[in-house]
Amino acid sequence: MQTTEKLTTEKLTQATEVLGKPSDVLGQPAAKLTSPPEKLSHATERTLPRTDEELGLDLDVPLYSQVKNAIPGAANGTTTEPSPTYSFASIPPAPAAPGEGNGRRRRDDRRGTLDLGLLLLRLVIGGTFIYHGLQKLTGWFHGPGLDGIRTSMESGGWKHVNLAAPMLIAGELGGGVLVVLGLATPLAAGALLAVILDAWMWKQGMVPGFQYSAKTNSVELDSVMVGLTTALILTGPGRYSLDRNRAWSTRPFLGSLAAFVAAVTAAILVYVYLHGGNPLTGIGPFK
Repeated sequence: MQTTEKLTTEKLTQATEVLGKPSDVLGQPAAKLTSPPEKLSHATERTLPRTDEELGLDLDVPLYSQVKNAIPGAANGTTTEPSPTYSFASIPPAPAAPGEGNGRRRRDDRRGTLDLGLLLLRLVIGGTFIYHGLQKLTGWFHGPGLDGIRTSMESGGWKHVNLAAPMLIAGELGGGVLVVLGLATPLAAGALLAVILDAWMWKQGMVPGFQYSAKTNSVELDSVMVGLTTALILTGPGRYSLDRNRAWSTRPFLGSLAAFVAAVTAAILVYVYLHGGNPLTGIGPFK
């Protein structure tokens, strides 16, 4: 038992020698370690950071008290509105897509020379019908005049020529002028389509067989005009027209399709009532 106590005392003595005196612990005198709390607090205050730079704070960020005072009702906790967005916490809005919100057309809405091409198409179609309408109404450009067209239609098998001739002239002149102006284009082009379809059926029904390239009553020009007027109905007049603010001017759909169907139907009904007969005799299955 004594041997054990002796060994313990020797170990403690060795440890004290290794660590040194209590006054050397942490390299400070023992008096400082046992200094009163007042002196310790003063020393601590001198080592604590006191400025925003020492704390690492961003001087541009407002304090919470400033933000709170800037929000109405936040000081007394009565606000029910969402907090306003501040510059230090705001998220910049996503950039607008090209052409959105800046008054410019979107890239897929740029039409290039399409409107210019449609204007040229309208001038050709409308000008051609105005030319033939003036021939029939006034006799200009070596035309037959009103009396001459009545006689010609009567000899060609048309009935009620006093009604049929004015309808033909009104369709050509009125429809031609409206197409050139680009006004009420689906209806105007539909009227021209009905007129030219009746002319096509008239020439085609004179002789059995397909008369596309016949020498006396060829329907080649009439077929081309049928295709042009149909294309104008389905494409619209374009932006260089009086219909430029209408949907059918740039994006025709159901209305223009209905105008095409109505024009074909009207042409067939008028031909059956004012002329009669089958214009397709001798073509394919029509014998």
